[in-house]
This record gives sequence, C-alpha cells and structure tokens, in this order.
Amino acid sequence: MRWEELDQQSCSLARALSVIGDRWTLLVLRECFLGIRRFDGFEQRLGITRHVLADRLKKLVEAGLLSKEAYQQRPLREEYRLTAKGLDLYPVMLALANWGDRHMSGTEGPPLRHVHRGCGRQMHGVLVCSECGEALAPGAVRLEEAPGLEGQVLPAHWQQARGGEST
Repeated sequence: MRWEELDQQSCSLARALSVIGDRWTLLVLRECFLGIRRFDGFEQRLGITRHVLADRLKKLVEAGLLSKEAYQQRPLREEYRLTAKGLDLYPVMLALANWGDRHMSGTEGPPLRHVHRGCGRQMHGVLVCSECGEALAPGAVRLEEAPGLEGQVLPAHWQQARGGEST
C-alpha cells in the first residue's frame, strides 16, 4: 500500500493516518491545542521550514481540522483555529502524550504535568468504554463487521481480530 492511498483503505486508522500521520502534522496540532494560532507562532515554536509548515496547515484546513479566520484585513492575515473535527483529536493527543510520558521520558521524568482543571489534580488520560465506564485495554475489545461490510471478504488479520484474539 502506498502512502498516498491510505485515505482509500477500508480501515479507519489508515484513513486517519492519511491526514495526521506525520510528525510535523501532529506537532502543529499540539501547538494548536496549546493556543498557537498564527503562522509565525507555529514557525517560531516548531523551528519548521515555512514550506513544510504551509503544506501541513493547508492539509489540515482541507481536511476540516482547522479553519482559517482573518484577524487583519490590510494586509490580509489569517489565523488557524481548531474546528469541532480538530478538537475531537484531543483524546488522541492526550493518549500520545501519556505514552511518551511513560515510555520516552528517561530518568528526568515527563517534561510537563497534566492537571485536570475540574479537580486540580495531576492526571493521565484513560480510555474507557462509553457504555459501562470500564477502562479499555488490548484484548478487552473485539471487532465486528459494520452493517455496510457484511458479506465482504475481509483481510485475514481482521478475521483474527474479530475472534477476540489480541496480539
């Protein structure tokens, strides 16, 4: 499978990676969640080339994760704001940060703490079942064909996952 064809796969993860699957895109999104909105702010914070930054921002706007809004008319200057679709990536970003804190921090520990505004306590994101609230872990979820896929031949690795086996 070619990188350019990920958005055509019958796999939601592959389609998601077609939009956010490179390091610069995820770092641009991180900065958006930290409140950066303007091109020069992204450029300064990330140390990214203008060409690469412009390309990533354009992709995120085209995919509907960011919107461009004018903050100055003459000359026209625009800022980037997370859309509802972009905001829906927050749990993904929090999960990646949590994984990095656990496995990539080294002896000095995580560089930042995540503090829940509601209770004021340090926390880490936990993925839970939307129906019963139980924490989810590998092996606790099985895959089933969606109604639109019934009767289609699925890849062998999907067949195994449907059986509830974990890797």
